[in-house]
Amino acid sequence: MSEHQPTPAGGFSRRSVLGYGAALVGGAGLGAVGQAARTGGGAVADGSTPGTGASSGPAGTAASAVFDRLEPFEGDHQHGVASAPQAHATVIALDLLPGAGKEDLRRLLTVWTDDIRRLTQGRPTLSDPQPELATPAAGLTITVGVGPRAVALTGRPAPAWLRPLPAFAVDKLTPAYSDGDILAQVCGDDPTVVAHAVRALLIDLPGLATLRWMQRGFRRPAGSASTMRNLMGQVDGTINPDPASPDFADLVWVGSEGPDWLVGGTGMVVRRIAMNLDVWDQLSRTDKEQVIGRTLADGTPLSGGKPTDKVDLKAVDASGLTKIPMFAHTRHAAAQGARDRFLRRPYSYDEPVGPHGSVAAAPAPATSVAGTTSNAGLLFITFQRDVDEQFVPVQKRLEKPDLLNKWTTPIGSAVFAILPGCRAGEILGQALLA
Repeated sequence: MSEHQPTPAGGFSRRSVLGYGAALVGGAGLGAVGQAARTGGGAVADGSTPGTGASSGPAGTAASAVFDRLEPFEGDHQHGVASAPQAHATVIALDLLPGAGKEDLRRLLTVWTDDIRRLTQGRPTLSDPQPELATPAAGLTITVGVGPRAVALTGRPAPAWLRPLPAFAVDKLTPAYSDGDILAQVCGDDPTVVAHAVRALLIDLPGLATLRWMQRGFRRPAGSASTMRNLMGQVDGTINPDPASPDFADLVWVGSEGPDWLVGGTGMVVRRIAMNLDVWDQLSRTDKEQVIGRTLADGTPLSGGKPTDKVDLKAVDASGLTKIPMFAHTRHAAAQGARDRFLRRPYSYDEPVGPHGSVAAAPAPATSVAGTTSNAGLLFITFQRDVDEQFVPVQKRLEKPDLLNKWTTPIGSAVFAILPGCRAGEILGQALLA
C-alpha cells in the first residue's frame, strides 16, 4: 500500500502502524489500535465476528467444523507446535535489512503479533487487501521464531544450539532454503486461508526485512481416516511424543535452563530433503521395506509388533539374521537414549519440474537421472528443547550407514528459536525485547 492510497476503515494504514511500533508495545498501545479500528467500522474493523462468512460445507457437517475451527493464540506456548498438524503449511524466513536494530525487530514483532491475533481468530488485519479471505479461520496457526542475528540485535544471550547445524556428509545445502533471521510457520486446513495469511504477513516488509525463502508443504490432516505418509509411501511420524504425555514438556519446551526470554519456547529445525522418486520407484516393495525397516502396509517395524511399538533392534529371524537390516533407516533413527527424541511435524512438497526434466529452483539430488519427472521431497520440521542434545546425535547416526541416503538429499537447513507464547496486551518476543 503506497503512502497515498486510501487507508482501511478506521483510518490506519499499515505503514502508520509500523511507524508507531514502539508506542504499541504493551496493552495500552495494542488496545488503542484495536479501538481505533472498531470505531471506524467497515470490513477490517476489529469487531468483525470471528468465523463468520461462507462455510465450505453445510452447517453442522464435519467439513464445516474443520473450516470454522479456531486455534487459541494466547498462552504460555505458541500454537503450531503441540497443535494437531493441519493439511497445509507455508514456512517463510526473512532477513532483517542491513543496519537493522532492536527497535526494527520490535516494530516487526509488534505488527505481526496484532496480525496473528486477528488472522487466527478469523478476522482481517488492519490493512488487509482481501478481508473476505480472513474467514473462516480453518484452524490457522502462525508460529514465529528468531535466528541468531535477530537475538544478537537485542543484546540478550542466545542458547548454544541456536546456530546452523554441523556439516553432514550427506548435505548438499543451498542458501535458497537455509538459515534466516525471522521465521513464520503458517499452517491451516484451507490452502486459501494459508496463502492469504502469508500475504498479510509479507505485505509491508519493505523497510524492515526481505523474504529469504518460502517453502510450502501438505499432508493428511490430523484426524483423517488414514495415517500421514510421505511421498515414498512410508508412514511418517509413527513414533512421536504425545502432547498429553508426561514427558512432552521435558522434550519440547525450554525450561529453567533458559535463557529466560525463551522459557516456554522451543528449538525448531527445518530440513528440506529432496527425494529421488524416479529411482526409488524402481525398487521392489520388499526392498523398500528393507531400506526403511518398516512395512509399507501400516508402518509396523520389521522386528514385529504394532506400528507404534518400539523397534527391537536385536530381533533375529529363523536364520539368525537381524530382522531390522544394519543399513535400515529405522535402525539409525530410533532413539538410543532418553534425550535423543523430539517432536516431528513433517510436510511433503511436490513442485514443478522445468523444461526437459530439469528440477526448477533447487539442485537435483546426487542420485538424479536425466529426464527426471519429480521435484518432490519432505519438509522435515522438528521441535525440541535442545537441538544439540536431541536432534544432532540422530543426524550423526544417519550420516553414513543409513541406506536411505541413496535416495534422499538434504538441500536446505535452518535452526530457529520459537518464541514463548504471549498474553493479552503483550507481543511475541516481549521478554526478548525487554
